[in-house]
Amino acid sequence: MKFNMIFSICPSDHVQDIVNAAKQAGATGATILSARGTGHKEAKTFFGLTLDAPQEAVVMLVLREKCRDILRAIKTADGMEEPGHGICFSLAVEDVEGLESQFCVLKKKEGTNDSNG
Repeated sequence: MKFNMIFSICPSDHVQDIVNAAKQAGATGATILSARGTGHKEAKTFFGLTLDAPQEAVVMLVLREKCRDILRAIKTADGMEEPGHGICFSLAVEDVEGLESQFCVLKKKEGTNDSNG
C-alpha cells in the first residue's frame, strides 16, 4: 500500500466539516493539532493582544489512490476558495509503521490483499 499525508490548516470551527468530508471520501481518521499562522497580512491586534481566529491543523494518512478525492472533498467542505479559509496539501509518504490495526479497513478501501505496498 502506498500512502500520502494530507495536511489541512483551517479555522477551528471548520475542523469537523473537514474531518467528516475526508472520511466520506475515504480517509480512516485524522489527528487534530492546534496551530498558529502568519499570512501576507499582519495579524490584528488590540492593546498588544493578537486577535487572529484560532486555527487547527488536521493531519491524515491516506491511501495514495484516494488522496485526490479527499483533497477535493476537504476543499469543498471548507470553502477554501474564500480568503482565510485555510490551505490543504499532501506529501508522499515513504514508510509507515503502526497501522496494523487499520490494515483490514485499508485493504477494503484499496480493494486488494497486498499489504507490502
